[in-house]
Amino acid sequence: MDPTTLLVISSPHYPFLRYLDSLPQPVTVLTGTDLDFLKQHAPEADVILNGFHDGTALQAILPLAARVKWIHALAAGVEKVLSPELIASPAPLTNGKGVFGPALAEFSLAAMLFFAKDLRRLIRQQEAARWEQFDVAFLRDQTLGVVGYGGIGREVARLAHALGMKVVALRRRPPSPENDPVLERSFTREQLNEMLGLSDYVLAAAPLTPETKAMLGYGEFHFMKPSAVFINVGRGAVVVESALISALNQALIRGAALDVYETEPLPADHPFYRMENVLLSPHSADHTTGWMELAVKQFIENFKRFRSGQPLEFIVDKQSGY
Repeated sequence: MDPTTLLVISSPHYPFLRYLDSLPQPVTVLTGTDLDFLKQHAPEADVILNGFHDGTALQAILPLAARVKWIHALAAGVEKVLSPELIASPAPLTNGKGVFGPALAEFSLAAMLFFAKDLRRLIRQQEAARWEQFDVAFLRDQTLGVVGYGGIGREVARLAHALGMKVVALRRRPPSPENDPVLERSFTREQLNEMLGLSDYVLAAAPLTPETKAMLGYGEFHFMKPSAVFINVGRGAVVVESALISALNQALIRGAALDVYETEPLPADHPFYRMENVLLSPHSADHTTGWMELAVKQFIENFKRFRSGQPLEFIVDKQSGY
């Protein structure tokens, strides 16, 4: 078998890269972030692995990578790597789809429980040594509305359904004829506001594309219940952040749990830090123990498929953006 040359856009000092030692041989692995180094070796690359970086270096070397047959992004979101050069390239793009769904689903469930059981109040009372009983809510029989019913959205829906929640979802494409035992009802984009009005918890798990950017703004938050909680584990720019802040300040919704933001890191003077009805995660809800290892191991399994001539898994639709 002819050797495969793998060009890795990553610092060679990342510990998780040691798992590449288990790649099927023969393979030559070239790793670096220096643009001159990457340009020098791009013509040799059969496969390009983009680490947890934006697509700047990848965009720069693609015109030189005449023999590349496959490009993989370790991250799940690909909006930063989908350059015109990559879209035009005949090489398929795969990503870390599926790696982060379980962790983000658990965070989403924790966020719903945080508000249903008013854990912030419990913590305040404990810190003040104050005994003050109060009523808490069930998640059971509450409605979860999912915006972005992909891998993450489906996993959150599965856990919510197991707790007795009703699940409805916005879907880009019509529902498949295959029965989905979790979904009570699907909605089209034109029916988004109707779905929002029915939901007690609204989960944003959509990828960032031209169609989803700023899709949840002032109008959409007005359609939500005053008791609704908004959760975003997808992409910050799917939401008009000023509209969310306004909705929270005006009590148009009860609260929000956020893992992603328009600007990251979130500036220290951002209003979110001072809002009692907001739960913040510094984009680390999917940083479970060994999360980088899981992403690399998924790539390795796909690499084995590549070497044996099997179809690749987790292929990105470059035109749709996910």
